[in-house]
This record gives sequence, C-alpha cells and structure tokens, in this order.
Amino acid sequence: MDYRHATVDDIESIQRVAERSWEQDYPDIISRESILDGVHEWYGDDRLREDIAAADTMVLVALAAGDLAGFAHGVLADDTGTLMRVYVDPDHRGDGIGRALVEFATDDFATRGADRVEAMVLTDNEPGNEFYRSLGFEQVQRATTTIGGESYEENIYLKLV
Repeated sequence: MDYRHATVDDIESIQRVAERSWEQDYPDIISRESILDGVHEWYGDDRLREDIAAADTMVLVALAAGDLAGFAHGVLADDTGTLMRVYVDPDHRGDGIGRALVEFATDDFATRGADRVEAMVLTDNEPGNEFYRSLGFEQVQRATTTIGGESYEENIYLKLV
C-alpha cells in the first residue's frame, strides 16, 4: 500500500471512491439523490483542484496495486487539523487503509503545527463513529451538516497529537 498527497490526476478516482463509499454506508441514512448531490458538491472537479493546491487543505490518497483505494480530506486552521472525510473503497475495507490514512493525516497536521485533530461523522453512521473511537478520538460535540439540501446530525470528535 502506498500513501501520498493527491494530485489532480487522482480527482476522478477520488470521486469514484466517495460515491461508492456513500452508496455503501448511507443508503438507509441519505437518499440516492442527496448522495449524488453531496458527492458533486464536496468532490466536484474545481473544488478538488482547489483543495489539492491550497496550502491549508490536505487531500491524501491510498493506492493498492496502483488503484486508488481510499482518501482523506482535511483542512488546517491555526492549531487544529480537521478531518472532514476519510473514505475507503468498499472493496478494500478491513485492510487498515482508513487507520493508516488517519495516522498519515495526523502526522501531516502535526508537522504543520497542529496540536489537535478533529473528525466529523454522521451520527447515524455507527461504523464511522466506532472507527474514530477505536483510534482514540473522543466525541466533544454534535453539529448539523447539510448534504444535498437536507440537514443531518453529525458527531465531532477530537484527539490531541
């Protein structure tokens, strides 16, 4: 498995992993229409190009046999790195890719001055919540996010680095 910062050549594969992950994880939580809207909004070509190039954002990818198997997307503000999303293609789950991406992101944030990392996951996504808890993150608050024009509750987790 190889881990690195994303390039614009990864955009189409990131979009595919995001859509496959959302379809796998959220069919009982988010409508198919909202899934497509959310993927388009959060992972549109222009937005990913900007985030890949920006100094305060981070897009990391995991490659398995040359194919993009997962990614992490975050932003750094002051002393806090925020992991907005971590997705692993359903065909590659259980191989430690998500854990390795979070560790890579945490190290990257720390190198850039962060002393804490936040992560967000929809409240109804119990596997996602358990994932962050298993990595030592503690839930510190609940918020609301909008996906495809619909509101959803999400948990905010925190880990000191």
